Amino acid sequence: YMGVSVISPELLDMKAKSVEPAAAPAEPSVFAEDGGIFAKFYANFNNKTEWIFQYLILAAICVLAFMVRLFSVVRYESVIHEFDPWFNYRTTRFLVAEGFYEFHNWFDDASWYPWGRWIGATLYPGLMWTAGIIYHLLHLFHFTVDIRNVCVLLAPFMASLTSIACYLITTQVWNGSAGLYAAFFMSIAPGYISRSVAGSYDNEAVAIFAMVFCFYLWVKAVKTGSMFWGALAALGYFYMVSSWGGYIFITNIIPAHVMILLLAGRYSHRLYVAFCTYYVLGTLLSMQIIFVGFKPVDSPEHLTAFGVFVILQIYNFFYWLRSNVSPAHLKSLGLSVVVFTLCSV
Repeated sequence: YMGVSVISPELLDMKAKSVEPAAAPAEPSVFAEDGGIFAKFYANFNNKTEWIFQYLILAAICVLAFMVRLFSVVRYESVIHEFDPWFNYRTTRFLVAEGFYEFHNWFDDASWYPWGRWIGATLYPGLMWTAGIIYHLLHLFHFTVDIRNVCVLLAPFMASLTSIACYLITTQVWNGSAGLYAAFFMSIAPGYISRSVAGSYDNEAVAIFAMVFCFYLWVKAVKTGSMFWGALAALGYFYMVSSWGGYIFITNIIPAHVMILLLAGRYSHRLYVAFCTYYVLGTLLSMQIIFVGFKPVDSPEHLTAFGVFVILQIYNFFYWLRSNVSPAHLKSLGLSVVVFTLCSV
């Protein structure tokens, strides 16, 4: 064979293929489905589409809640209706003209004639505070609105906020779709419209919002077990106390909710933290309203909340004992407490 190597044609083809340069990878397109810019944007938008439409629908509900309460203004112009709203308007005008301290120390000799009336100690000032804050905020941004127009349109504006609060609390206990239904029905509820029509400048204008929003903050506090949300619930309760005498409904319904959870075996440390934070801060804040004073500690209407607070402390103490003491020792301790109590009696 004279030293010449023989190579098969198949081997030659394999070597030729091995030396061919590999094809360069294709540049990713901005429209590619596996990572393009527009594809990622579309994916993110598609995931958030439901929430975007929910917020748009909620905004439309707020506009509806505001507009259906303007018929009195359209028909009779921007005026204050009824007697109590006129008194509230007069006190609000004094508040924005003279200031916070002068308002609370004002002795009105034109009311309750001939004895007169100490304004700071005989009314719930939350309505006046709300209108005064909105008035000063508008003037801060150079919207020179008269205080009368603020008072006339306050109730429809607060009705829109109530729809949002109703959406929030329903979303917490169910889902966003149910929240939209709840917000819509709240916006057109005839009973609520009658107390929040434009020109009806009365306590219920802000109190209904304060009540619903306080319930939302309470539910959020229970679900998270956070002292922060418990403190916010206490602030919501303070706003309700400052706005309307119906705050006693919140004073009793939240302790009733806690008691039902205890009886149903749904006790948790989150409930303990939420209620203790809410009750302590809420009670101290409510006593800052002059018209309320010491009622939270000496009125029978507030005894339910105090009783549930004490029961919660006892329940949490035994819950802690059960987790740290064996059942035999716990039984002996219980018998000792019973015997000691009977001997003391």
